Amino acid sequence: MKLKITTVGNSVGVVLPRELLARLRVEKGDTLYVTELPDGIKLAPFDPEFAAKMEVAEKVMRRRRNLLHKLAGS
Repeated sequence: MKLKITTVGNSVGVVLPRELLARLRVEKGDTLYVTELPDGIKLAPFDPEFAAKMEVAEKVMRRRRNLLHKLAGS
């Protein structure tokens, strides 16, 4: 899919076709995050830094499940 850079006010931007918005499951007003990769960029509707932090948190919660269960009072 080719995208064209166009003027948007005093800036420039890229218009995303409806098909791409649907595939990303985003709409006007949503936020996209850009990640630089060795061969280009990646657009995603989620923050990769937050996702990495959540992965660490989930590992800790799995490892400390019994302790967390006791702290919850159950």
